[in-house]
Amino acid sequence: MWWAATLSSSEAAQARGLLNAAAVRERAHEILAIGVAGGLEHWCVDLDRLPAVATAVAAVIRDQYPGLKVPFHARWRHFSVDGIDLWGPVAEARDWLDPASRARTEFDLAIVSVLLDAGSGPGWAYTDKRTGRTLTRSEGLAIASLRMFEAGAFSITEDDPWRVDAVALTMLTADDLARGFQVTAKNPLVGLEGRAALLRRLGQACLAEPDLFALEDEPRPGGLFDAMVDRADDADRLPAPVILEVLLQALGSVWRDRLTLDGVDLGDCWRHPAMQRDDATNGLVPIHKLSQWLSYSLVEPLQTAGVEVTDLDGLTGLAEYRNGGLFMDLGVLTLKDPADADKSWPVSDPLVVGWRAMTVALLDRVAPLVRAELGVTAAQMPLASVLEGGTWATGRRVAAERREGGGPPLIILSDGTVF
Repeated sequence: MWWAATLSSSEAAQARGLLNAAAVRERAHEILAIGVAGGLEHWCVDLDRLPAVATAVAAVIRDQYPGLKVPFHARWRHFSVDGIDLWGPVAEARDWLDPASRARTEFDLAIVSVLLDAGSGPGWAYTDKRTGRTLTRSEGLAIASLRMFEAGAFSITEDDPWRVDAVALTMLTADDLARGFQVTAKNPLVGLEGRAALLRRLGQACLAEPDLFALEDEPRPGGLFDAMVDRADDADRLPAPVILEVLLQALGSVWRDRLTLDGVDLGDCWRHPAMQRDDATNGLVPIHKLSQWLSYSLVEPLQTAGVEVTDLDGLTGLAEYRNGGLFMDLGVLTLKDPADADKSWPVSDPLVVGWRAMTVALLDRVAPLVRAELGVTAAQMPLASVLEGGTWATGRRVAAERREGGGPPLIILSDGTVF
């Protein structure tokens, strides 16, 4: 029937309307407003504590970056050990065919490394033979993925180990990752099989979408560089939110057991009863944390290749446990039932969805307070730098002070693809 087709088309359009940063920001602020009004089942919100959070964040930024020149929150920061950049100088020394070939390689590395970056769990560590350092959490995951990349673990191109081939990803096993990440019974990594399956689905997506992943080369994650350049204007300017939109279009199929709407994969999008709409998106709260983390991580390769990335603050803050934990630990967000802190929560539970959504909105609220403390403008310190300098680092410090092992204040059941 024609009206059924029209309804279906309308629902698909509504679904696609959730695949952007503006939708994340809009609905996050709605959830926060409901929380401030006391309308959330699990949470109390005290905005009067935000200035204290800003003071703590500003102090950490001054400590880490006395000159207030804070880089973007991006995967590239984690490729440094003891202040030594393990990627940049090596990349600079390589004889690249052209800037685009370097960008595709850096896209390859960033995409795989970010998708492997979900929380490792407290019992895992990686010992890097070249530096002699034992690293944990995001830094350990980053260096482990870098070393696998350098060794050609993701390449089937004999003369070019520094690439990620789609076919290689489709054959990746949990055992392959376990070897590269030094996983043993005594050194367990949370969500190992989930991570391997995610990369296999990435390989399948690359093969299935040549118009996104293979415009100038064989199918590879780095092919998205060419897809993004195609969306830049005649002056080679590309808005940062467009980076996210391309990623959400390209990577929608890689997420397992996530919500869909009229055949559209919604990715990191979850249901919350407080989110009221009179259309097919009723109850849906988009967050897109890993995809936005990846968007921030692709800015620098684009810039190196000559693309001017604009509207960086069009992306949102990241709803992960360092930022969310900061707002809990410093009293902005408190559980109505303290016993909930001792329970384990799936990421789909409204308690976790609300926490993550409010984290996004609170990052928007705290960023101008941090800048005011430091005497800088948004142009001098965009949200990506506030995160890096910043809320993420402060969240980690406070967690380490309050809990042995520095874990989050909530126990989250993760499959290795969200946190």
